Amino acid sequence: MAPPSTPKGGDLVDRHRLSTRLWHWTNVVTFVIMLMSGLMIFNAHPRLYWGAYGANPDYAWLQIGATQANTGFVRVGNLTVDTTGVLGRWADSGGQVRNRAFPSWATLPQTYNLALARRWHLTFAWVFAVGLAAYLIRSLANRHLQRDLLPTSDEVRPSHIWADIKHHAKLQFPTGVAALRYNVLQKFAYLSVLIALIPGMILTGFTMSPGLNAAMPWLLDLFGGRQSARSLHFIFAFGLVGFIVIHLAMVVLAGPLNEVRSMITGRYRLPKEKV
Repeated sequence: MAPPSTPKGGDLVDRHRLSTRLWHWTNVVTFVIMLMSGLMIFNAHPRLYWGAYGANPDYAWLQIGATQANTGFVRVGNLTVDTTGVLGRWADSGGQVRNRAFPSWATLPQTYNLALARRWHLTFAWVFAVGLAAYLIRSLANRHLQRDLLPTSDEVRPSHIWADIKHHAKLQFPTGVAALRYNVLQKFAYLSVLIALIPGMILTGFTMSPGLNAAMPWLLDLFGGRQSARSLHFIFAFGLVGFIVIHLAMVVLAGPLNEVRSMITGRYRLPKEKV
């Protein structure tokens, strides 16, 4: 029997396992619910601090609110930006003006309800954590992390990284069988999500839980106090938002129908090589 031929541009090939596709779409739903419920939780106290304690009289490194002059603002350190109509002060769907950090269309639930937002957030936090643990265990067992995500010694050379940056800037995407492999920038991005952003969100979330503080008091020392953990939780969350925005942009630029189909059916058509 003749050996199978190497796939070439235009061929339809298997790309994503069923477990990867299920984890991906579960994360899409889970992250949207967690982000929107998290924004509602933030609305209850729209300030972030460093250290163990923080309250209204204390200095907040980030604040979203409204002034007495009826303008919305975002303040980061000493920089204040007018965000009237978007953040801090905005009109709801009924035309009523609200002085609240994030608008109702971005929060879950849409009407102010801290208790319900916490229920949504904590329920899906466990979905997120268990899903990540299962994915990492499976990826270690089938060597997906070592085979597909860990950069090689050649890939971490500055010249190689710079070449990949230039290719991305010129929107030069790989073709043929090369399109099945992650480039070094993709590897760095996915590893940062898997080993930094998501675990960081989970651990800082644990640190904000008074019940878990009793079981794992070392978390407060690790993150420098509950308020520091809350700030880092916010930063990690928006780090994931940034990753998702870039990821979606790359999907659109690389061919959304082919990319989305591969994450639904597992089948991917290799881009044709340029003649």
